[in-house]
Amino acid sequence: MINDKLHNYIEKLIPNRTELFTEMEQYALQHEVPIMELAGIEAMLQLLRIQQPKKILEVGTAIGYSALRMSFAVPNANIVTIERDVERYEVAEHYISKANKQEYIQLIKGDALEVEDRVKSLAPYDVIFIDAAKGQYKRFFELYSKYLQPGGMIITDNVLFKGLVCDDDIENKRIRNLVRKIDDFNHWLMNHSDYDTVILPVGDGVAISKKR
Repeated sequence: MINDKLHNYIEKLIPNRTELFTEMEQYALQHEVPIMELAGIEAMLQLLRIQQPKKILEVGTAIGYSALRMSFAVPNANIVTIERDVERYEVAEHYISKANKQEYIQLIKGDALEVEDRVKSLAPYDVIFIDAAKGQYKRFFELYSKYLQPGGMIITDNVLFKGLVCDDDIENKRIRNLVRKIDDFNHWLMNHSDYDTVILPVGDGVAISKKR
């Protein structure tokens, strides 16, 4: 991971977001809703501008921040996004409506491990973005990668988990178990026979997997 000084330098270079996104960032901060770190999401958005996907699947809507950022970066893309938390789902609905993006962003309410039929009915996808329960990343990947177009891309956030993936001295048992799962996922992903993967040390660590 880059050091804090360099990380802060990079974030200061990022242009100010719109009033809507600034409001969402403040909401996330005040209500402790995890959203993608600035440097990480900027890297992802640039990849999407290059890839120009027509349809994106997002696993983990939260309040709709990343879905809306993606929608404005690739305005013609249709985005399907899954959220199980009722309150966050409703906040996401509010912001998507406020941004007039209902035509392009379709919300699915439910656990990502239980709504495969609905996701399948809207397949295939050019990009899949995984940003939900970190301990379930492998299951999300295996469940939904079958609906990815040939040559498509899967983006996974938080794969370095604040640098803890290389820390051998974690006292908290729950955190230690979660870190082990993320580490196992990273090794599995980097050796996957169907994907070429690179992990970018931006934000909280972003894995980019290109389908062969």
